[in-house]
Amino acid sequence: MVMFFPEPRRGIMDISPYVGGESAIPGVDRVIKLSSNEGALGASPLAVEAYRRAAGDLHRYPDGGCARLRQAIAARHDLDPTRIVCGAGSDELIGLLCHAYAGSGDEVVYSQYGFLMYAIYAKSAGATPVTAPETNLTANVDALLAAVTPRTRVMFLANPNNPTGTYLPAGEVWRLRRSLPENVLLVIDAAYAEFVERDDYSPGVDLVDASSGNTVMTRTFSKIHALGGLRLGWAYCPSVIADVLNRVRSPFNVNSAAQEAGAAAIADAPFTEMARAHNNIWLPWLGQALEALGLEVVPSVCNFLLVQFPNQPHSATAADRFLQSRGIIARRVAGYGLPDALRITIGREDEMRATVAALAEFLG
Repeated sequence: MVMFFPEPRRGIMDISPYVGGESAIPGVDRVIKLSSNEGALGASPLAVEAYRRAAGDLHRYPDGGCARLRQAIAARHDLDPTRIVCGAGSDELIGLLCHAYAGSGDEVVYSQYGFLMYAIYAKSAGATPVTAPETNLTANVDALLAAVTPRTRVMFLANPNNPTGTYLPAGEVWRLRRSLPENVLLVIDAAYAEFVERDDYSPGVDLVDASSGNTVMTRTFSKIHALGGLRLGWAYCPSVIADVLNRVRSPFNVNSAAQEAGAAAIADAPFTEMARAHNNIWLPWLGQALEALGLEVVPSVCNFLLVQFPNQPHSATAADRFLQSRGIIARRVAGYGLPDALRITIGREDEMRATVAALAEFLG
């Protein structure tokens, strides 16, 4: 008997599913998870309490417009709430932008070591992902511009970038926008913006405000706000793009608990500052400790380090196996084209000291 099945659209089966950072090691009860760039201090106590309070209303549909959450975001960042669109993580918004602005025959451009989901969402929309070479593991504006063709519809710039931790200064991002064709949508993915304390950095609000309707900034609650389990993100857009996103998103795409916890988290400025201060101590500490072991560490402005390992017997693969034998999970980044590196999230003090001790033992 011949069986016939519905076939997915051409290109869908070419997608390699995204694989997130591991969370468990067989046979190990307590792991040190440094694989997903989660907040080292956990969520704000105010956010946790808001989440608990939301439990009493789980039978109610959420506010489809996320009004209170958008107001809280706007108040914290001095933005127009009508131009904020919330999503189930910034991932969802990135996907919606791809589907709304790119399709069959179109191209989506991003830098060589950019977030893997850019290519996945481009392919799912029927578009072709195009990468531009980086220089010293940093996005290169000239290379990005050289990758643009008449078929380019969207360009993603992760600034700062994951998994490298590098960033482009504001002047270079402005140069990129001015040099792009007006009909190319520039999406600035600023997931790690809250960790950056450099005078020449901007998350992109100024570019969105100055644009003619062709620039978007996306942000997340998963990193410094440590709400990764709730899947919550937001985009700041020109009004015309906010209108498009509100037409294509699901009507209740952000659940009630996420909205309540998110509003509380972003309003808790003292806790956010405490998380940033923790990172400011342990990011350089870990980098210096690993360099003292002879490892090559890429300078980072985020809450993680990209650490490059030599060849066998001290390869990144061998290091990952050794760390897991000590209950520590780092992030392999071979899928990004970086097989000789591991990405290590900044965790608590005891986790950082345990990681350095394990790598010192590994390196002998």
